[in-house]
Amino acid sequence: MNREEQFVITISRQFGTGGHEIGAELARRLGVKLLDKQILNEMAKRNHVVEEAMEKLEARNPLWRDDFTDFYRNYMRSAEYNGIEHDRTSHELFEAQADAIRQIVAEESCVIVGRCGFHIFENHPNALKIFVHSSEDCRKHRIAEKYDLSLSDAAAMVVDNDYSRELYTKTFTGKDWTDARNYDISIDVRKFGVNGAVDFLMKCIE
Repeated sequence: MNREEQFVITISRQFGTGGHEIGAELARRLGVKLLDKQILNEMAKRNHVVEEAMEKLEARNPLWRDDFTDFYRNYMRSAEYNGIEHDRTSHELFEAQADAIRQIVAEESCVIVGRCGFHIFENHPNALKIFVHSSEDCRKHRIAEKYDLSLSDAAAMVVDNDYSRELYTKTFTGKDWTDARNYDISIDVRKFGVNGAVDFLMKCIE
């Protein structure tokens, strides 16, 4: 990735790894915009037909971070992924979100957390695609401490969110979420911590 030119960094992460914090700190050090919830606001502005749906998504329980959590749960109850489009509205939301992301990135360098950014920018000439992971045990302890939960509740959150992100990625991209071939860098945050991971990634970028 060339910092002298306009660039995009995408961060995909297992739940409980601190991937969002890593993305935020990377954006701060690089002096660029962090794209996360702002994307939803941009979507609503540019795609009025989905405003009501986006408002419902944004009203979700704050402990569950992914925008399509309700869709995930409904989808899991109805059927496993089999390549057939089950929910047209959800696909339209994904495409609207992807278009909004592309428009923002066309104007300035950004760090994108989640949103299948690795897929949206797989052919971008100046993109760095990162996957942040760690052991389930490490992540459940981090979530339990962060949200003041029991280890069993934290473990349930980790399993549910990981499955949701995996299903979301497979549904909208056809790719396996944890496939290392999707990314330029895969980092086990357990070996670094959040700040150490950012330091490591900055060295890679520089």
